[in-house]
Amino acid sequence: MDMDQPANSTFKRILKEWIIPFGLEILVILLIIKFLFFFVIVPTGSMMPTIDEHSVLFATRVHDTGKLQRGNIVVFDSEELGKTMVKRLVGLPGEHVVIDEEGVVLIDDQPLEEDYVVYPSHLTGEFWVPEDCFLFLGDNRANSKDARMWEDPYIPGEKITGKAIFTLWPFANFGTLK
Repeated sequence: MDMDQPANSTFKRILKEWIIPFGLEILVILLIIKFLFFFVIVPTGSMMPTIDEHSVLFATRVHDTGKLQRGNIVVFDSEELGKTMVKRLVGLPGEHVVIDEEGVVLIDDQPLEEDYVVYPSHLTGEFWVPEDCFLFLGDNRANSKDARMWEDPYIPGEKITGKAIFTLWPFANFGTLK
């Protein structure tokens, strides 16, 4: 009788019962994170009081920017600033956006209802959003470095990585984003 037989049998059992299932779980988790959702840490207080600075958010991947809607809280990569940003989607492709001296946002001459803006700003702006691009503003307009101040205010659709859905941290703000 071969003495290696029990050791070989034990290794096969460990491989079958532990290593392969664990490896598959890791693979599934990596695929889910790559294609379905991710977590993001908010870098600034520009979205207060909706989202606090350094909050941890759960976001779904955006594969079709055509499904995004005005008012969504979106995660995108800013080439100009060299970092990931979290802002409110205000202007859609092809729209004319005007921000007046009272802080009121007009989309194609229609006022935008923004009950989430608690800290308005008197900073004005006029934007013609190009096709395949989007315009983003922070909810904390008085303290947000957003499209009104960027050299290139338009974010191309391919730079959009996700839609923020849920606040995970801090626990005081735990819940769905609006």
